[in-house]
Amino acid sequence: MTEPRSGVVLQGVDPPGEFCGMVEEIDGLGFHHLWLTDSSLHARNCYAYLTLASAASSRLLLGTAVTNPATRHPAITAAAAATVDEISGGRLTLGIGAGDRPLLALGLRPSPLATVEAAIDAIRLLWRGEEVDVSAAGFSMSSAHLRFGARPDIPVFLSASGPRTLELAGRTCDGVILLVGLFPEALDWAITQVARGAQAAGRPRPHVAVFAYGAIDEDEEAALESARSIAAWFPQTAPHICGLAGLSPEIVTRVREAYQGGEFQEAAVAARQLPDSFVRKVALAGNGKRAMAQIRTVLDAGADSVHVFPIGGGRMNTVRSFADAWRSVMAEP
Repeated sequence: MTEPRSGVVLQGVDPPGEFCGMVEEIDGLGFHHLWLTDSSLHARNCYAYLTLASAASSRLLLGTAVTNPATRHPAITAAAAATVDEISGGRLTLGIGAGDRPLLALGLRPSPLATVEAAIDAIRLLWRGEEVDVSAAGFSMSSAHLRFGARPDIPVFLSASGPRTLELAGRTCDGVILLVGLFPEALDWAITQVARGAQAAGRPRPHVAVFAYGAIDEDEEAALESARSIAAWFPQTAPHICGLAGLSPEIVTRVREAYQGGEFQEAAVAARQLPDSFVRKVALAGNGKRAMAQIRTVLDAGADSVHVFPIGGGRMNTVRSFADAWRSVMAEP
């Protein structure tokens, strides 16, 4: 088994100069990966910021977290990803998914799973220099081909929380990004779905990357409050995870009614209805000691990497605290 890896997920909400300083610090803290969200109008362009990150670090593996076939035509994604991969010297991973609640502001809906699979297939064909003809729900290509060379085996990671998407990742992708919380029941369930898809395709299980949203603070109440908003994402988008966490259907319904969409930061009112115990199951929401325990839980479940998505006012403090917690766990016998 390869050594577990760590990463950081950022939104492009900081000015370019500040962002580059953050990248340099993240690199210096020893993280392996840096991911940038691709979230329509809510942050700066992820490919532009990944280009900045490639200049600010010569070591970090870079990725989109995640793009989708609805806001970007897959051919445009193929070209953008191949460009950043070339600029960075082969360090890009394409993270892709169906799309999420921010699509609603654009009059769009998350893509059907068949569209996501068709997009991945077409992108890979373009990277291999092939001519692509495809007609899928939401996009098409006619004699499409890249007119510049691309690395043919750029890794593709699929963002997943539902059973069919998890199985698709297992069948076809280089990795899966799990958005299922940080507690054993959900992790075990999700990784089992991925393994089932891989087994059906007769291939090894792909890399499992777990995204850990939240905040780490020695003031545990402050960390809990910072992390609370992301917890409201689960009733809206992944209610089956709520069941695994023991959240009552009545609370799930109330939160869904109070939080209709948008970025998770817009869910603060709905999140007030969620018990503290649920927030702590699905997010980083405590001190460094609690973060260490959550990292152990994720790795013990079989994940290959853990990536902190800091939210709240002290994002870089959370990143630093996660780095400390990671080093402590890695030093254990």
